[in-house]
Amino acid sequence: MKKPTPLSGFPEWLPGDRIVEQYVLDRLRSTFELHGFASIETRAVEPLEQLLAKGETDKEIYLLRRLQADPTAAEPSAGDLGLHFDLTVPFARYVLENSGRLRFPFRRYQIQRAWRGERPQEGRYREFTQADIDVVNRGELAFHYEVELPLVVADALSGLGLPPIRIQTNNRKIAEGFYRGLEIKDVQAVLRTVDKLDKIGPARVRAALVETAGCTPAQADACLALADIASPDASFADRVRALGVTDPLLDEGLEELTRVVETAAEDAPGLLVADMRIARGLDYYTGTVYETVLTGHEDLGSICSGGRYDALATETSADGKTTSYPGVGLSVGVTRLLGRIVGRRLLTASREVPTCVLVALPNEDARRDCMRIAAALRRRGIATEVAPEASKYGKQIKFADRRGIPYVWFPQAGGGEVRDLRSGEQRPADPETWTPPEEDLRPRIVEGAV
Repeated sequence: MKKPTPLSGFPEWLPGDRIVEQYVLDRLRSTFELHGFASIETRAVEPLEQLLAKGETDKEIYLLRRLQADPTAAEPSAGDLGLHFDLTVPFARYVLENSGRLRFPFRRYQIQRAWRGERPQEGRYREFTQADIDVVNRGELAFHYEVELPLVVADALSGLGLPPIRIQTNNRKIAEGFYRGLEIKDVQAVLRTVDKLDKIGPARVRAALVETAGCTPAQADACLALADIASPDASFADRVRALGVTDPLLDEGLEELTRVVETAAEDAPGLLVADMRIARGLDYYTGTVYETVLTGHEDLGSICSGGRYDALATETSADGKTTSYPGVGLSVGVTRLLGRIVGRRLLTASREVPTCVLVALPNEDARRDCMRIAAALRRRGIATEVAPEASKYGKQIKFADRRGIPYVWFPQAGGGEVRDLRSGEQRPADPETWTPPEEDLRPRIVEGAV
């Protein structure tokens, strides 16, 4: 059998990197639960028509079909299933299906895989893990959640030992109101085009606004002038108004974003920066939107994005009454973040295996005795394995050292001796009482050079 070729866009971590991944996931999970978010998991597939209705994603969705499906059905149909491209759309469906059993406002976190059929590159994968938090309510959603959620994410990421984050925030009402004031007809097309500023640059965005979004050159220039405004305080509002465009929706968005930035600054000065470039390409966002960058690694793009959505989940009763479930959420791109952490060695594991102790094997006849020593250590929470073969002790020591295992146990009558491979110190020990220092029990996460 030939050596397999890796599939581009489907990352698989080595054991040491997987330890780092678990550390990141555990930190996110514990922080989310500390703030009262409940865990859920949704199915991997959704009806294709539902996925297509939630934004410009039709070229990115993986279609799910049976191998024995009708070969003449080349075109997707309404009944087809697709792998979800994010966790927000499945969450909206989950809320509607369980609205009679959930307690609102509902605080949820979800750590799960998603799939997008796009061109792989650093930070962009075809299969990836996201960690989402959302608060959704029936009828109305209070403003304070739009401040709370970025603070929760900042709390989770700040404990990882990484460079600080900066959350760039905007309000979709500002952009939509501004574009309406310019009398632009296809507002959604302009939003999606401006959202590509960081990817393709101002010149190509301007060309796309004119050629594909239906803007005049003057309108395109005004859109770029708006996108150029950023501020860590409320001064952005005056700069937007100075552009001379007026619209009621624009005024509403400026007021809402000012409240978000000023309120967040009371708890975390400098964390949120108002940035008019941030648009978020998905159509379901209706208010505040967020994108998060890692200081010193801005080239990676956003590692955490999201926003307010008021109409993603709505239901109509038999008597014609419509109920909406507005929400606000943020999604941490775990795989994107891990790609940079692993690639730049920002965080590393002190060893590639969980094993703390290797029990040396004098000969094969002694294996059962060695297994009993290992079992005694495991009963007290010490990760232990027995050497795979009864080779010379020097070879067994090298086996442990190459894996970063800190201790080797040499069995003897009455217990044995244990050697610290780092210091070379060796002393008698009893498997029923010996315990290594706390910091050696599990692999430690070591902060690398930034």
